[in-house]
Amino acid sequence: MSSVMQKIRDIEDEMARTQKNKATAGHLGLLKAKLAKLRRDLLEPEKGGGGGGAGTGFDVSKSGDARVGLVGFPSVGKSTLLNKLTGTFSEVASYEFTTLTCVPGVIRYRGAKIQLLDLPGIIEGAKDGKGRGRQVISTARTCNLILIVLDGLKPLSHRFLIEHELEGFGIRLNKKPPGIVFRKKERGGINFTSRVSNPQLDKEAVKQIMAEYRIHNADIHLREDCTDEDLIDVIEGSRIYIPCIYVVNKIDQMTEYEIADLESLPNYCPISAHTEENLTNLLEMVWDQLRMIRVYTKPKGQLPDSEEPVVLAKDATVEQFCKKIHKGLIKDLKFALVWGTSVKHNPQKVGKDHVLHDQDVIQIVKR
Repeated sequence: MSSVMQKIRDIEDEMARTQKNKATAGHLGLLKAKLAKLRRDLLEPEKGGGGGGAGTGFDVSKSGDARVGLVGFPSVGKSTLLNKLTGTFSEVASYEFTTLTCVPGVIRYRGAKIQLLDLPGIIEGAKDGKGRGRQVISTARTCNLILIVLDGLKPLSHRFLIEHELEGFGIRLNKKPPGIVFRKKERGGINFTSRVSNPQLDKEAVKQIMAEYRIHNADIHLREDCTDEDLIDVIEGSRIYIPCIYVVNKIDQMTEYEIADLESLPNYCPISAHTEENLTNLLEMVWDQLRMIRVYTKPKGQLPDSEEPVVLAKDATVEQFCKKIHKGLIKDLKFALVWGTSVKHNPQKVGKDHVLHDQDVIQIVKR
């Protein structure tokens, strides 16, 4: 592993020395491709049981309707926040590295069960295997939403340090997959086209990156302006795109002016885990970012079950609702009766492709 880390450092040093311009674009693209491959080698589980597993305390089975991970540097208030939101005990102290394993809890919110994970504090160099960084961020990759918890009394630049560590593990925060069409083929060489005039990514850089991956025949089409790093992400194919909320803790020790500045920033939520200030707004933001809907079942001749909704992803169809209830139910579906905002009439007969809305009521009619 030490030789891989040394190669990574050498490439990062060379990239820092290289001026960015059109002439060096191809060379920088090549270096970034080499770096991505080395990081992949570094983060893949080691063979022979030498630390490749999840590690003690990290093998937490996924449960509930969604999984949210608390990520941050040591002693920023993650454990206190977990305790206040879920009632789960995660050891709290004022010194660093109190939490050494992954502590799960469950939030019941709007009828949904949301699993919340308190992950051990990240240290700089986690992406290179330092501390328990590999286990922490590998668990973060399985989350539907990440809350980066920041200490309001410390520089907010800590956010960028954490993002850098997550980026090294292939986690892309608040981003969409690049608009790049990439297809390998048997012959014909490298064909590069773009819908965008004068894109950041030029043909020379594309050829250098393809050569590093030993891809000699492929079609690459840009549907939007993309960078060499975007192309590498598409080729690697292992990138995870996760929404993120930046939770700034300890606002009970900050001025109103500082809090107002934070509230004006996108995806920021200032809170006090100690005094529970603004936790309601945080839960609202979590719900919005998870993009879930609640659908209530109505057995024939009975009132809808308003206590236990079926929680689905936004834009879910009747077919996905059936599969959530039971995998075999869709085979017996004749039609469904739906009450709510997704239909013009209440009730309305719909088929399996009908898109459901939040708080719709549904009754399944079998063949």
